[in-house]
Amino acid sequence: MLLIRSLIFFLGMCIFSFIVFLFAMLTALFPSNIRYKIISQWAIFNIWWLRITCNITTKVIGKENIPISACVIISNHQSTWESFAFQTIFTQQSWVLKRELLWIPVFGWGLALLKPIIINRGDKLKALKKVIKQGVARIQENIFVVIFPEGTRQPYGQLGNYQRGGIAIAQKAGCDICPIYHDAGKLWPKGSFIKYPGTITVVIGKPISITGKSATILTQEVKEWTEKKSSETYSERPLHN
Repeated sequence: MLLIRSLIFFLGMCIFSFIVFLFAMLTALFPSNIRYKIISQWAIFNIWWLRITCNITTKVIGKENIPISACVIISNHQSTWESFAFQTIFTQQSWVLKRELLWIPVFGWGLALLKPIIINRGDKLKALKKVIKQGVARIQENIFVVIFPEGTRQPYGQLGNYQRGGIAIAQKAGCDICPIYHDAGKLWPKGSFIKYPGTITVVIGKPISITGKSATILTQEVKEWTEKKSSETYSERPLHN
Protein backbone atom coordinates (compact mmCIF):
# COMPACT_ATOMS: atom_id res chain seq x y z
CA MET A 1 0.00 0.00 0.00
CA LEU A 2 2.84 2.42 0.79
CA LEU A 3 4.31 1.79 -2.65
CA ILE A 4 0.97 2.46 -4.35
CA ARG A 5 0.41 5.66 -2.37
CA SER A 6 3.95 6.84 -3.14
CA LEU A 7 3.42 6.08 -6.84
CA ILE A 8 0.15 8.02 -6.93
CA PHE A 9 1.89 10.98 -5.30
CA PHE A 10 4.73 10.83 -7.80
CA LEU A 11 2.42 10.71 -10.82
CA GLY A 12 0.31 13.60 -9.55
CA MET A 13 3.40 15.64 -8.76
CA CYS A 14 4.82 15.10 -12.26
CA ILE A 15 1.58 15.98 -14.04
CA PHE A 16 0.90 19.14 -12.03
CA SER A 17 4.53 20.24 -12.15
CA PHE A 18 4.56 19.92 -15.94
CA ILE A 19 1.41 22.04 -16.22
CA VAL A 20 2.70 24.75 -13.87
CA PHE A 21 6.17 24.98 -15.37
CA LEU A 22 4.78 24.96 -18.91
CA PHE A 23 2.48 27.84 -17.98
CA ALA A 24 5.46 29.54 -16.32
CA MET A 25 7.06 29.97 -19.73
CA LEU A 26 4.40 32.59 -20.42
CA THR A 27 5.51 34.62 -17.40
CA ALA A 28 9.13 35.09 -18.48
CA LEU A 29 8.68 38.85 -18.93
CA PHE A 30 6.85 39.32 -15.61
CA PRO A 31 8.66 40.75 -12.53
CA SER A 32 10.45 38.02 -10.56
CA ASN A 33 8.09 38.26 -7.56
CA ILE A 34 5.07 37.66 -9.81
CA ARG A 35 6.79 34.72 -11.50
CA TYR A 36 7.63 33.28 -8.10
CA LYS A 37 4.02 33.46 -6.87
CA ILE A 38 2.84 31.62 -9.95
CA ILE A 39 5.54 28.95 -10.09
CA SER A 40 5.51 28.30 -6.34
CA GLN A 41 1.97 26.97 -6.71
CA TRP A 42 3.57 23.65 -7.66
CA ALA A 43 5.10 23.45 -4.18
CA ILE A 44 1.82 24.33 -2.48
CA PHE A 45 0.07 21.64 -4.51
CA ASN A 46 2.74 19.04 -3.77
CA ILE A 47 2.51 19.55 0.00
CA TRP A 48 -1.28 19.24 -0.19
CA TRP A 49 -1.02 16.21 -2.49
CA LEU A 50 1.50 14.60 -0.12
CA ARG A 51 -1.05 14.87 2.69
CA ILE A 52 -3.85 13.44 0.56
CA THR A 53 -1.92 10.52 -0.92
CA CYS A 54 0.67 9.63 1.73
CA ASN A 55 -0.92 11.11 4.86
CA ILE A 56 2.13 13.26 5.61
CA THR A 57 1.39 16.51 7.42
CA THR A 58 3.63 19.38 8.50
CA LYS A 59 3.96 21.02 11.92
CA VAL A 60 5.80 24.36 11.98
CA ILE A 61 7.18 25.64 15.28
CA GLY A 62 8.51 29.20 15.57
CA LYS A 63 6.89 30.79 12.55
CA GLU A 64 6.91 34.08 14.47
CA ASN A 65 10.73 34.01 14.25
CA ILE A 66 10.78 34.53 10.48
CA PRO A 67 12.41 37.93 9.84
CA ILE A 68 10.49 40.56 7.90
CA SER A 69 13.54 41.45 5.82
CA ALA A 70 15.31 38.87 3.68
CA CYS A 71 18.10 36.92 5.32
CA VAL A 72 20.07 33.69 4.93
CA ILE A 73 18.12 30.56 5.87
CA ILE A 74 20.45 27.80 7.03
CA SER A 75 18.86 24.37 7.31
CA ASN A 76 19.84 20.77 7.80
CA HIS A 77 19.52 18.64 4.65
CA GLN A 78 17.53 15.40 4.83
CA SER A 79 14.87 15.02 2.18
CA THR A 80 13.44 16.05 -1.18
CA TRP A 81 10.52 17.32 0.90
CA GLU A 82 12.53 20.50 1.55
CA SER A 83 12.16 21.51 -2.10
CA PHE A 84 8.41 21.91 -1.62
CA ALA A 85 7.85 22.78 2.02
CA PHE A 86 10.12 25.79 2.39
CA GLN A 87 8.23 27.53 -0.41
CA THR A 88 5.03 27.21 1.61
CA ILE A 89 6.63 28.61 4.77
CA PHE A 90 8.80 31.50 3.55
CA THR A 91 8.20 34.23 0.99
CA GLN A 92 10.26 34.56 -2.19
CA GLN A 93 13.50 32.64 -1.88
CA SER A 94 16.50 31.58 -3.93
CA TRP A 95 18.26 28.20 -3.84
CA VAL A 96 21.67 26.98 -4.86
CA LEU A 97 21.15 24.55 -7.74
CA LYS A 98 23.54 22.54 -9.88
CA ARG A 99 23.41 23.68 -13.50
CA GLU A 100 22.39 20.24 -14.79
CA LEU A 101 18.89 20.74 -13.36
CA LEU A 102 18.26 23.55 -15.83
CA TRP A 103 18.77 21.15 -18.72
CA ILE A 104 15.57 19.25 -17.86
CA PRO A 105 12.91 20.25 -20.42
CA VAL A 106 10.08 22.45 -19.04
CA PHE A 107 10.95 21.75 -15.37
CA GLY A 108 14.45 23.16 -15.65
CA TRP A 109 13.29 26.13 -17.67
CA GLY A 110 10.76 26.94 -14.97
CA LEU A 111 13.42 26.72 -12.28
CA ALA A 112 15.54 29.21 -14.19
CA LEU A 113 12.73 31.78 -13.88
CA LEU A 114 12.96 31.64 -10.08
CA LYS A 115 16.35 33.37 -10.01
CA PRO A 116 18.26 30.45 -8.46
CA ILE A 117 22.01 30.52 -7.82
CA ILE A 118 23.40 28.17 -10.45
CA ILE A 119 26.76 26.48 -9.85
CA ASN A 120 29.10 24.04 -11.49
CA ARG A 121 30.08 21.58 -8.78
CA GLY A 122 33.14 20.57 -10.79
CA ASP A 123 34.87 23.83 -9.82
CA LYS A 124 34.33 24.19 -6.06
CA LEU A 125 36.27 27.42 -5.54
CA LYS A 126 34.55 29.19 -8.42
CA ALA A 127 31.19 27.81 -7.26
CA LEU A 128 31.71 29.16 -3.72
CA LYS A 129 32.58 32.63 -5.02
CA LYS A 130 29.47 32.61 -7.21
CA VAL A 131 27.26 31.50 -4.33
CA ILE A 132 28.50 34.36 -2.16
CA LYS A 133 28.28 37.00 -4.89
CA GLN A 134 24.83 36.02 -6.13
CA GLY A 135 23.59 35.28 -2.62
CA VAL A 136 24.38 38.83 -1.54
CA ALA A 137 22.64 40.14 -4.67
CA ARG A 138 19.50 38.18 -3.84
CA ILE A 139 19.44 39.50 -0.26
CA GLN A 140 19.71 43.03 -1.61
CA GLU A 141 16.64 42.29 -3.75
CA ASN A 142 14.82 41.21 -0.56
CA ILE A 143 14.87 37.55 -1.60
CA PHE A 144 15.62 34.97 1.10
CA VAL A 145 18.58 32.69 0.35
CA VAL A 146 18.26 29.04 1.40
CA ILE A 147 21.53 27.27 2.19
CA PHE A 148 22.12 23.63 3.18
CA PRO A 149 25.60 23.76 4.72
CA GLU A 150 25.97 19.97 4.79
CA GLY A 151 26.10 19.98 0.99
CA THR A 152 24.46 16.57 0.60
CA ARG A 153 21.43 15.02 2.26
CA GLN A 154 22.04 13.11 5.47
CA PRO A 155 20.12 10.17 6.99
CA TYR A 156 17.53 10.99 9.64
CA GLY A 157 19.17 11.60 13.01
CA GLN A 158 22.55 12.57 11.56
CA LEU A 159 24.23 15.88 10.76
CA GLY A 160 27.13 16.34 8.37
CA ASN A 161 29.88 18.94 8.51
CA TYR A 162 28.65 22.52 8.20
CA GLN A 163 30.34 24.54 5.47
CA ARG A 164 30.60 28.32 5.73
CA GLY A 165 29.08 29.52 2.44
CA GLY A 166 25.84 30.67 4.03
CA ILE A 167 27.70 32.44 6.83
CA ALA A 168 29.84 34.25 4.26
CA ILE A 169 26.74 35.48 2.43
CA ALA A 170 25.21 36.81 5.65
CA GLN A 171 28.42 38.55 6.69
CA LYS A 172 28.91 40.21 3.32
CA ALA A 173 25.24 41.18 3.00
CA GLY A 174 25.06 42.35 6.62
CA CYS A 175 21.93 40.34 7.36
CA ASP A 176 20.78 37.90 10.02
CA ILE A 177 20.81 34.12 9.83
CA CYS A 178 17.59 32.16 10.28
CA PRO A 179 18.35 28.61 11.54
CA ILE A 180 16.01 25.79 10.57
CA TYR A 181 15.74 22.19 11.70
CA HIS A 182 13.36 19.58 10.31
CA ASP A 183 12.97 15.82 10.58
CA ALA A 184 11.56 15.06 7.11
CA GLY A 185 14.03 12.22 6.66
CA LYS A 186 12.07 9.99 9.03
CA LEU A 187 9.07 9.94 6.65
CA TRP A 188 10.65 10.69 3.28
CA PRO A 189 14.17 9.28 3.64
CA LYS A 190 17.13 10.31 1.55
CA GLY A 191 17.03 8.56 -1.84
CA SER A 192 13.79 6.72 -1.03
CA PHE A 193 10.77 6.46 -3.30
CA ILE A 194 8.63 5.14 -0.43
CA LYS A 195 7.05 7.70 1.87
CA TYR A 196 5.66 6.90 5.31
CA PRO A 197 2.64 8.51 7.02
CA GLY A 198 3.13 10.86 9.94
CA THR A 199 3.96 14.46 10.81
CA ILE A 200 7.12 16.29 9.79
CA THR A 201 8.23 18.86 12.35
CA VAL A 202 9.93 22.08 11.27
CA VAL A 203 11.55 24.30 13.90
CA ILE A 204 12.38 27.90 13.00
CA GLY A 205 14.88 29.47 15.38
CA LYS A 206 15.22 33.08 16.40
CA PRO A 207 17.37 35.12 13.99
CA ILE A 208 21.08 34.95 14.74
CA SER A 209 22.92 38.26 14.48
CA ILE A 210 26.30 38.26 12.77
CA THR A 211 27.51 41.33 14.63
CA GLY A 212 30.88 40.87 16.31
CA LYS A 213 31.14 37.17 15.48
CA SER A 214 33.63 35.32 13.32
CA ALA A 215 32.60 32.79 10.66
CA THR A 216 33.85 30.00 12.94
CA ILE A 217 31.75 31.14 15.89
CA LEU A 218 28.64 31.63 13.74
CA THR A 219 29.01 28.21 12.13
CA GLN A 220 29.39 26.62 15.56
CA GLU A 221 26.38 28.51 16.92
CA VAL A 222 24.11 27.43 14.06
CA LYS A 223 25.22 23.81 14.21
CA GLU A 224 24.91 23.58 17.98
CA TRP A 225 21.37 24.96 17.77
CA THR A 226 20.53 22.41 15.07
CA GLU A 227 22.04 19.54 17.07
CA LYS A 228 19.97 20.55 20.08
CA LYS A 229 16.73 20.57 18.08
CA SER A 230 17.68 17.27 16.48
CA SER A 231 18.21 15.62 19.87
CA GLU A 232 14.88 17.00 21.11
CA THR A 233 12.89 15.50 18.23
CA TYR A 234 14.89 12.38 17.35
CA SER A 235 13.35 9.05 18.28
CA GLU A 236 15.36 5.84 18.48
CA ARG A 237 12.28 3.67 18.16
CA PRO A 238 11.69 1.97 14.78
CA LEU A 239 9.88 4.48 12.60
CA HIS A 240 8.55 2.07 10.01
CA ASN A 241 7.28 -1.45 10.15
